[in-house]
Amino acid sequence: MKRLLVMAYFYPPLAGGGVHRVLSFTHHLRAHGWACTVICAGEHDYWVRDESLLARVPSETEVIRVSGGSALATLLRSGRAARTEGRRSSAGFAILRPLSEWFLLPDSYVGWSHRATRAALQRVAAGDVDAILSSSPPDSVHLAAAQVARSSGLPWVADFRDPWIGLNFKRPPTPWHAARHRALESRVTGGADLVLAASRTHHDALADRVTGRPQRLLHLPNGFEPASDDAVDGPREARFTVAFTGTLSGMRDAGTLLEAVAGLVREAPEARERMRVVLAGPHDDEWPNLARSLGITDVVQLPGPLPHGATRALQHSADVLLLWKPQGEGFRTMVPGKTYEYLDSGRPVVALMPAGDEAAGLLERAGGMRLEPGDRAALQRELLARFRRWQGGERVRSARPAWLDEHRRDRLAGRLAQALDALPSRRRA
Repeated sequence: MKRLLVMAYFYPPLAGGGVHRVLSFTHHLRAHGWACTVICAGEHDYWVRDESLLARVPSETEVIRVSGGSALATLLRSGRAARTEGRRSSAGFAILRPLSEWFLLPDSYVGWSHRATRAALQRVAAGDVDAILSSSPPDSVHLAAAQVARSSGLPWVADFRDPWIGLNFKRPPTPWHAARHRALESRVTGGADLVLAASRTHHDALADRVTGRPQRLLHLPNGFEPASDDAVDGPREARFTVAFTGTLSGMRDAGTLLEAVAGLVREAPEARERMRVVLAGPHDDEWPNLARSLGITDVVQLPGPLPHGATRALQHSADVLLLWKPQGEGFRTMVPGKTYEYLDSGRPVVALMPAGDEAAGLLERAGGMRLEPGDRAALQRELLARFRRWQGGERVRSARPAWLDEHRRDRLAGRLAQALDALPSRRRA
């Protein structure tokens, strides 16, 4: 049995979209001859947690927790901006994040990455580690892994769940910052023995930058774990249910939906009694505030993050699932992990995404609908039409695409294991 040292900030009981990919690696790789040691954050070092995910951590997995969290989270806690787990002040976050982008490169987790480097070097010195895998975001985890790989001579895999944040999702405050981000990303993509990209779009964008052997770059998409029988066979709501599951922080189309729902109930007042909209996930306080100002708190529920099993049950029981992601050119390479869970549910999906988007293409391939981001009027019309058909007795049967099995997480772990087996036993000096 070989051993993989996994460096990833997010690991149970921390929750959010970034947890599940790394959790699946540690859960399934053992069947392919790879045991895992995980260097991760402390149990309370993120504002979203799901204790239920701990049950999926294999008992054989060695977990080394490096506490302390990000500098930005520390400032939010000290300023009492994060009042409730899974909910936070949008005003406090909006003030502090730009400051962190000036002074903390590549991100606010850079202090944690230094501590993680020390922990990883100690574990490597103890013996029996055969390879290193770092998974981002945060991007600083790759810099930690690069140092461990250089010091140890172990082969290193850099896994990008999302592209480099400072170049894609946030605008660097100065040209110097932009150049520094590019240099740091090049250090990672040029130094790793293997680079993984979770989306085909990102893989293709990296193709010109990851030079050398063709096998140094691999598209390893996100995937899903098959839902439990309880989720699949759970009770259906007596009301027409529209659902979104996942992070709502920074998602402008959450506001598009709330405004569309307000218009819908004005046009069809009976929807107040016969429709519910559930936005299940961590959120800033701007969305409850907007729902109150629009007068739709009797229709819209914002329960915060749910245990993962409850989230899957909600996906399977919804009459319509909504999918969106942050808007902007930098996000075109992002395929939200929930895309595959939505498809596994077989329920109708409406995506607010631009034409040509990779995630929207997957949904359209499975029969879903795409609308332009921010198009409140189109979303209102679509939801109202589906509500009217539901009122008339239509109940859409679940339809799961057969090709989705390619994205089962156990199968993806098998592909990763093949790539790990092909790594050199030691790095060239």
